[in-house]
Amino acid sequence: MLTIDPKEVSTSVLHSYLLGAVAPRPIAFASTIDKEGRPNLAPFSFFNIFSANPPIAIFSPARSGRTGSTKNTYENIKEVPEVVINVVNYDMVQQMSLASTEYPKGTNEFIKAGFTQVESKMIKPYRVKESPAQLECIVKQVIELGDKGGAGNLIICEVVLMHINENILDDNKQIDPKKIDLVARMGGNWYSRSNGDALFEVAKPLQNLGIGIDMIPDYIRKSNVLSGNNLGQLGNIEKIPSEKDVMKYKNSGAINEAFEMYGKNLNHLEDHLHHIAKGLLENNKVEEAWKVLLSFHH
Repeated sequence: MLTIDPKEVSTSVLHSYLLGAVAPRPIAFASTIDKEGRPNLAPFSFFNIFSANPPIAIFSPARSGRTGSTKNTYENIKEVPEVVINVVNYDMVQQMSLASTEYPKGTNEFIKAGFTQVESKMIKPYRVKESPAQLECIVKQVIELGDKGGAGNLIICEVVLMHINENILDDNKQIDPKKIDLVARMGGNWYSRSNGDALFEVAKPLQNLGIGIDMIPDYIRKSNVLSGNNLGQLGNIEKIPSEKDVMKYKNSGAINEAFEMYGKNLNHLEDHLHHIAKGLLENNKVEEAWKVLLSFHH
């Protein structure tokens, strides 16, 4: 285990480890204007949503690690405390990266990166037309975390209006994660695309009280086949299937082949049943997986 003491490494080295470990990070593509009305556009991956009532987003344009200077976005917000946070999807990631270039103050990154300016409804900074979701925000507070290179500046924003491209909505008017196709920052030059096999669902234990991994029988919990994730799925069930339900499933013929092939070798049978259950869990068939696992002792 590599142990890093922040006081014993340079800021650049620590920065690299932090960004590599805390990822993927959503991107705030921040649109601001200065007191002269000149637009600025820059991406920041120190960003997230922190409240829904009131709706609060926070992002941090950190000081340059090389020079200690503040970003144009930070300076603009001090002059005009408003910002549009545009989200970034795969179709615009290369243009977004281009906009991160440290152009001189006053340069219009909308033009440099080829984005389309759209007037906001409630604030002065422009929205990015190409972004699938745009948040018009009023800056409520700026918290400066330090005055040296790498120090962050927390921009606490209240979302006053949100714009969503209808093409990314599903039939229930909710944002479809496959359609929005978001990207996020990793360490170094790496990004992550939230689509395809990268997307998966995990049932939230909000309404039901999961039994917990500690309540799983030892012969299942100590399985050489099932992973920690698999055990987490099994522990998220509200109650273990009854003996009656297990026997009904076993007698249905669903796992007859396993018992016919390995019935005379209990170790092989148990291992095979655990592999069957693992496959079911990977398809989110948790209750059926439980019945397969319990059938070994019924």
